[in-house]
Amino acid sequence: MSIFIRKQAYTGQVKAVVLDWAGTAVDYGSIGPAAVFVDVFAKFGVAVSLAEVRQFMGVAKKDHIRNICSLPSVIAQWQKQNDRSPDETDVDHIYDESKPMMVDTITRHADLIPGLLETVERLRQQGVKIGSSTGYTAPMMAALVPIARAQGYIPDAIVCASDVPAGRPFPWMCFLNAIQLQVYPLEAVVKIGDTVSDIEAGLNAGMWTIGLTQSGNELGISEQEASQLSAQELMAKTDPIADRYQDAGAHFVAAGIWDVLPVIEDINARLARGEKP
Repeated sequence: MSIFIRKQAYTGQVKAVVLDWAGTAVDYGSIGPAAVFVDVFAKFGVAVSLAEVRQFMGVAKKDHIRNICSLPSVIAQWQKQNDRSPDETDVDHIYDESKPMMVDTITRHADLIPGLLETVERLRQQGVKIGSSTGYTAPMMAALVPIARAQGYIPDAIVCASDVPAGRPFPWMCFLNAIQLQVYPLEAVVKIGDTVSDIEAGLNAGMWTIGLTQSGNELGISEQEASQLSAQELMAKTDPIADRYQDAGAHFVAAGIWDVLPVIEDINARLARGEKP
């Protein structure tokens, strides 16, 4: 591991990327986890929409359930059934119910997103290490990792929300990736993901950030559905997503993982000029 003493600006190249999983590396559209949240709340007699679910995507799964329970529409339905608002015990019950459902859906929505393997190979040829972070817990990832490995995707580090004190938007998963990859300074790392919480976590960690507009949660449609849209229709849907990322502070946006190599080149040029995230 090379030693960098911070006496002046870092002017080297990108050393690592930290990729999200669902919607960035696997499961085009992040279809699986969104459906689970809708289904698990239905088991408790509460109707939630995909739009309501997707606004919290990217955080740890228990936090996600807690956020859904705070929605006025959910509180109203819960009060009608139980004569009270949902509390932390209810969050625990819903979360416990969701765990086997999440594992099941992960195995059914584990196809690699097009361009992932080619992008990872090109990055590794440039000496870039491949980290990853996810809102899934370690037991959930135990079901996903072997399926991804069988398709050829083996990141150098895998950090789950359950491995750190708190998930996104806190920076802890980014920090743990840097530790496991033995990479610093943090401006030599790029966080890539398909949710606003990915962007926030990367910014909080002091990393460059790339938000993906087409392949993930924000657009929330399958690859087949995306292919049926005209270029104009797709742009009409993804432009507002790019705006949301930029409002959150994202340094760059790209359509999907297949589209990030030119962005990495841009970041390398900026680093060479002494720029920081």
